[in-house]
Formats: sequence, structure tokens, C-alpha cells
Amino acid sequence: MRDRVSEHNAEPRHPLPEPTEYQYDTIPVWRKAVTATNIALGDFLRTRREGLDPGAGRMTRGRRRTPGLRREEVAEAAGISTEWYVKLEQGRAVAPSLTTIDALARALKLNAVEHAHLRRLADAKGQPAFSREKVPSTIGNFVVSLPHPAYVTGRRWDILAWNDAAAQLFGFGAMLPEDRNLLLYMLTDRRARRVFGESWPSEAQRIVALFRPTYDLWSYDQAFAQLLERVQAGCEQFAPWWKDHAVQAASSGTKRLHHPVSGPLCFEYTTFQANEDLGLKLAVYLPATQCAS
Repeated sequence: MRDRVSEHNAEPRHPLPEPTEYQYDTIPVWRKAVTATNIALGDFLRTRREGLDPGAGRMTRGRRRTPGLRREEVAEAAGISTEWYVKLEQGRAVAPSLTTIDALARALKLNAVEHAHLRRLADAKGQPAFSREKVPSTIGNFVVSLPHPAYVTGRRWDILAWNDAAAQLFGFGAMLPEDRNLLLYMLTDRRARRVFGESWPSEAQRIVALFRPTYDLWSYDQAFAQLLERVQAGCEQFAPWWKDHAVQAASSGTKRLHHPVSGPLCFEYTTFQANEDLGLKLAVYLPATQCAS
């Protein structure tokens, strides 16, 4: 592990001034990306720190006025200076090494998904401006040929292709083109609440946690910012979920969904990377004999 002195004196990746709103529009995309991911990294560290129980196997010091661990306690556990850790939480460009990131993950008791997300944020590099993906015809034809609900989403979770079964279940075909986005659908579309029924709150919160890792890496991009504004305006439950900064990884499982014609149905679901484009994901729903309790 690098010692406190070497971490404290390390050269920042890109020493940036605090930009005004006007100045921000003149900053190159890669600099916007670095600024945004530094801020996301700092917020993620803060929310994980505040979510820890200070009495769980740790020696507490004096009265506590803030939730979770103190910054100096995290810094001490990670073997870095408090000043260095404060800079990280403030979103300043201080270029933490992966050794330091791993030490922070241990100090904050991050799970594997959270640890991986922290590593990605620390090593993030600027991406080209977002553009809506196109689904290759072979994948589109494959999705259409499937007898059970299936759809393809892009990097921003835009719904790019779907089959008749998915249209019947979720109502994708009846949506306006600008509304075909999975996050927007789940959080703001009444059809989603009908389809997911009583499980909508937990499923919507899960969707937010699934989307957060992607957003943190693209938050500098106007297309992602505009999507978030629409979701915030259309879902009052969204703000506290987003503030938690929870992250999850895609998984498989079962869901009970309410088909508009057939009524309650159980499905097994899973998600695949559609092809060599990491942004394209294929979601498939298969009939299940029973749903998870």
C-alpha cells in the first residue's frame, strides 16, 4: 500500500478549477468526464461511509453528530491521511491508486458490486458524446422471432428493439419514440405500475440501483442529464432512492407480472450482452411454473 505521504503528494489526474455554469460548457468532453466521475466517486464514498454502523466492531470516539463513521475513521482504517480522504469525498482530482481504492473498499465494507463500481469510477476515462445505438438486423430479427417477451436496450437504457410478446406485456409499441427508455418507463409510466403491481416499489428501486453505475460514468453527458431530469420530474419516489447512491449488478430471477390480457403470470428473466457492443443488452422473459416468494 502506498504510504500517507506518497498518496498526499501524488499528482492529480487533471487539476481542474471549480467551473462556473458558463465555463463548464467550454470544457472538453474528457475533462467534463473526469470532473463528473470524481464527483460521483466522492458522493459514493460519502453515502457508503454514512451508511455504516459506527458501533459494529469499532471503537467509537466521543459523541457523534453525523451518521455512520467519521472521515478520519475511514482514513485511518484505509491507511491514508484524513486530508487525502476529504479531498476524495469532495470530488477533487487526486488520482487514488487502485491499492488505495481497495483499502477504502475494505474500510467501508463494500460488497463485490460496490467495490467494482468504486474501481471503475477511480479509473474512468472520458468517452465520446453519447449517440443512440442501432440494433444490428441479425439481433433484431432474432428478438422478433422469439415467442416470449424479449427486448434490447442501449447504453442509456433506451428500448431499441422488442418483439410482439414484449409489446403486449409492457406496452412498448404504444409508447412515443422519445419515451422508450427502460428507466423512464419503470419510474414514470403508469403501465409499468400496472404490470408490476405490488412489486413495483421494490422493482423500481432495484432499477434505479442497476442504472446508477452506468449514470455515474456518463453523468457529464447531456443525454444522460436530460433523462435524469425527466425521471425526477415524473416520479416523486425517485429522489430518496437516488440520494442513497445504491448500486447493483444485473441478475437473473423470477417475477410475477400482470399481463393485460392473461392476468398474473410468472416469468424467469435474464439479461445478456447482445454482441460485441458492450452497450447493447438483450433481456428475455420465459414462462415459469412458480414465482419466488
